[in-house]
Amino acid sequence: MSGQDHILIVDDDRDIRSLLASYLEKQGLRCITAADGREMHTALEKHRIDLIVLDIMMPGEDGLTLCRNLRASDSPNAVTPILMLTARGEDMDRIIGLEMGADDYLPKPFVPRELYARVRAILRRARALPPNLSSAPAAQVRELHFAQWRLDTVARHLLRQDGTIVDLSGAEFRILSIFLAHPQKVLSRDQLMELTQGREADVFDRSIDLLVSRVRQRLEDNAREPTIIKTVRNEGYVLTCEVASTGTAP
Repeated sequence: MSGQDHILIVDDDRDIRSLLASYLEKQGLRCITAADGREMHTALEKHRIDLIVLDIMMPGEDGLTLCRNLRASDSPNAVTPILMLTARGEDMDRIIGLEMGADDYLPKPFVPRELYARVRAILRRARALPPNLSSAPAAQVRELHFAQWRLDTVARHLLRQDGTIVDLSGAEFRILSIFLAHPQKVLSRDQLMELTQGREADVFDRSIDLLVSRVRQRLEDNAREPTIIKTVRNEGYVLTCEVASTGTAP
């Protein structure tokens, strides 16, 4: 992980912002802080941000709303990794955060070292596919063609047949890339968890189900009778179609 990584901390609590920024800067990261959504958007316009640490419970626009709106935007920051923070540790909050497009979730209270470990893991995953998939086509080619879709591995988005762009979050891109690297092969939830989140993340199988559901929505794959990514009962998921590649990634 590069010392140039730039972290944006969004939290309405000044003390928490200062504490987290101070700790992460001691670990070699650059940090900028924001107290609300307005300051967050200003920071995103002025700086190249590599990861957003975003508190859920804030006055005005809460973190979930900010995350959802950012993911739905057409700005380059739409795919910036997001680590959600919340004072509530209930599974439902975590599920909603992941559905909104967050890459990871950390309930308060936590120790700064745990936050840094998660930040480090997210940044590492955002830069490339996991090392054990380094020979996968997605790491070598510009576009992957499957069903009626193309995945641009450089711009990290989907394209319909008519050329319409469908944006993907970082987590969605990673799990789709893994499926495309292993077409017609059943991948278990444990395998997908390891490949998308690594050992430093909590084991939370439902997050994989949510990711697959989100990717199916992007692919317009019928949730009840999917034809592209199918569920294999008691085993996992499988990409059913063939995959072809074109071009060479720069």
